[in-house]
Amino acid sequence: MNLSGMPEPAIPFAPLSYRCKRAPGNLEPDGKLDKEFWADAPWTEDFVDIEGDLKPKPWKRTRVKMLWDDEYFYFGAELEEDEIWATLTERESVIFYDNDFEIFIDPDGDTHQYYEFEINALNTVWDLMLVTPYRDGGPPVNGWDIRGLRTAVHIDGKLNDPDADNRSWSVEIAMPWNILRECAEGQKPPQAGQYWRVNFSRVQWQVDKEEGEYRKTINPENGRPFPEDNWVWSPQGLVNMHYPEMWGFVQFVADEQSGDAERSFELPADEYVKWKLRRLYYRQRNHYERFGTFSADLAPLLENGDEGGELAAWGRSADAPLIETTTHSFRIRAASADGSGFYWIREDGNLWKE
Repeated sequence: MNLSGMPEPAIPFAPLSYRCKRAPGNLEPDGKLDKEFWADAPWTEDFVDIEGDLKPKPWKRTRVKMLWDDEYFYFGAELEEDEIWATLTERESVIFYDNDFEIFIDPDGDTHQYYEFEINALNTVWDLMLVTPYRDGGPPVNGWDIRGLRTAVHIDGKLNDPDADNRSWSVEIAMPWNILRECAEGQKPPQAGQYWRVNFSRVQWQVDKEEGEYRKTINPENGRPFPEDNWVWSPQGLVNMHYPEMWGFVQFVADEQSGDAERSFELPADEYVKWKLRRLYYRQRNHYERFGTFSADLAPLLENGDEGGELAAWGRSADAPLIETTTHSFRIRAASADGSGFYWIREDGNLWKE
């Protein structure tokens, strides 16, 4: 595998969360979110830049609702937009070459075997599975499909018409559990009280209005379109959606709990244990890129950062992590928060409990 260095997110570990209510009935998707089906589903926070507060806030609002039942995971997204355009019509096209809305789902939270879904204003979709993130050498599985997927787009304005009075476009998506469960623990759909890691992204290109069409704005210095903006629900801290450890937490709420779905989700203590292991994974990969070896000791992994912080204090405690290395691999072990087992992380980023 490619053991390249690993940029660390430049923001604190503070993923957003959402308590997902049970759906009140069947959904007949038409792309509109003003129907009774969505009435009791709360909105997520408005999207922010992918780097979080390191960059200005988006100038167009994006937000999402979620629901679930025994058959589907439902998503409703509203994208404020005065320039509604799309060009791609073939499924499995690289949809983010258009403005798009994207969903990322890691059912078991190990950062491996997760899903990516993209849709444009023409209701063209791209669904794929990542066996491992690109940073860990994983190729996308484009042949993977969400069989039974149901989607619809509603345009408040007119598509591909720069002269139209455009206000927004919205999407409804129903993903069946009998497909999403493939990468879940035990290959089972979620139960009430459980949570999955989820994030959303909106890709936004700069466009000009020329001869009755939208065309991407060209940078005169290189003759290529200006880079797209990436707006997300839970910020990543760097321009890369494929850091699943930074995605949000979606907890599935039972019918009898729906009345208090707005109460905050309390992040389990083990998620902080996993995050400390993840930070050591970044450090080990960067150490390997610099020196050609992995470190069997904690101290070298703290150089140029955290010498007197959380990781250093952890290394001095009774729960100090155990580091095992070979020439081209490493494993790091840490006790779970309640002492019921151990979490491991290795050089390809996979994290598991035993």
